[in-house]
Amino acid sequence: MRSQFKKSKRIVIKIGSSVLTGAKGQLDTDLIAKIVDQISALIKSGKEVVLVSSGAIASGMSELGFKCRPSKLSCLQASAAIGQSLLMQTYNNLFKKKNLRCAQVLLTWDDFHVRSRYLNAKETMIALLDYKAIPIINENDTVSTEEIRRGDNDHLSALVASLLEADLLILLSDVDGLFSGKQLVSEVKNIDSDIRKLAKDTKKRHISRGGMLSKLDAVDIASHAGITSVIANGKANGIILKIIDGEKVGTLISLKADRMVAKKRWMAFGVKSNGKIFVDDGAKKALVEKNKSLLCPGVIRVEGNFDSGDVVSVVDKDGNEIAKGKVNFSYEEVNNIKGKKATKEVIHRNNLVITLKD
Repeated sequence: MRSQFKKSKRIVIKIGSSVLTGAKGQLDTDLIAKIVDQISALIKSGKEVVLVSSGAIASGMSELGFKCRPSKLSCLQASAAIGQSLLMQTYNNLFKKKNLRCAQVLLTWDDFHVRSRYLNAKETMIALLDYKAIPIINENDTVSTEEIRRGDNDHLSALVASLLEADLLILLSDVDGLFSGKQLVSEVKNIDSDIRKLAKDTKKRHISRGGMLSKLDAVDIASHAGITSVIANGKANGIILKIIDGEKVGTLISLKADRMVAKKRWMAFGVKSNGKIFVDDGAKKALVEKNKSLLCPGVIRVEGNFDSGDVVSVVDKDGNEIAKGKVNFSYEEVNNIKGKKATKEVIHRNNLVITLKD
C-alpha cells in the first residue's frame, strides 16, 4: 500500500496548530520553512498539493499576548483575524523563494452546506491547481461561530480531500501517530471501539483543539471517497517526503469503506441536517438492509423546520441517526402524512445515504 504513494497525483496535507507553533505559541518559521521545502519538492515533481493549515488563532493569541486559548468568541475571532494575515504572510514569503504561488482559501460550514457554493469551491481550487498555485485552506474563524468552537481542521481536510477526489490525505500532528501503549500502530484497517479507545487528546489543548479522535473521524470520511490517509508527526524531519517515498512512518489508515458517489458524500458529511425524521423499526430495516425509499407509513415523528429539498437526518426511535437525505416535503407536510397508509415517498432512495455505523 505505502509503495503506491509515489504515484499519488493530488495530495491534501493538513497541519495542526501544535505543529506550526513554538513553545510560546508563536509561529515556528523554521519548521514552516522545512514544510514548504517538502511541498515545493512535491510540486516540482509534478504533484498537486492542497494545504489545510491551522495556526491562525494560535498565531494571533501570541501576538495579542494570550497565555491560553480565550473562551470569549470575539477574542477568538480577533486572534484569528490578526493571526491569519501573519500565517499567510509567512507562507507567501517562503513559497515565493521557491518561485511558487500560494492562495488563501477561507471556508465555513455553509460553503459545504449549500451545494452551489460547495461546487464553486471545488472549481476555484481546481483552477488554482491548474495555475500551479498551492491553495492554503483554513476555516474562516473571523466570521464563523460553530466552526471556531469546534476548532479543528481535521474534518475540513477530509471534506476538501473528498471534494477534490484526492489520492492521499496526510494529517500532521505533534505525535508520531496512533499508539497502543508505547507501541506505534503502523496500520489501521477498521475503526472500531477498540481503536477509538487508543485515541488520546492532543498535548497542547491550551493552543489547539481536535485530537486523535477527530483525526479518526476525518479519515473515516475520506475513506468513503476511496482516499487512504496517514497520521504522522509534522515536526519529524522530512516527514512528508518520507510518507510519499513509502517509508513506514506514522499510522497508515487503509479503511475498506463503500465508495459513495460524490452527491451522497456531500449529503453524508458536508451538509448540516435541517431537521429529524423519526422512523419505526420496520422502516429502519427497509432503509438499511433493503435499500428502500422512506415512505410515510414508517414515519412516527418529525422535528425541525425544513422545506422540500432540504437535507434532513433519518433517526430511529431512540434518536440514533441511520441516514441522511433530501426530503420531498416540508416539515408541515411530513407531519401531516406521517404514519398514514400511503405510498408517498418522503425521501427517495436515490437521495438517501446510510450513515449508520457498524
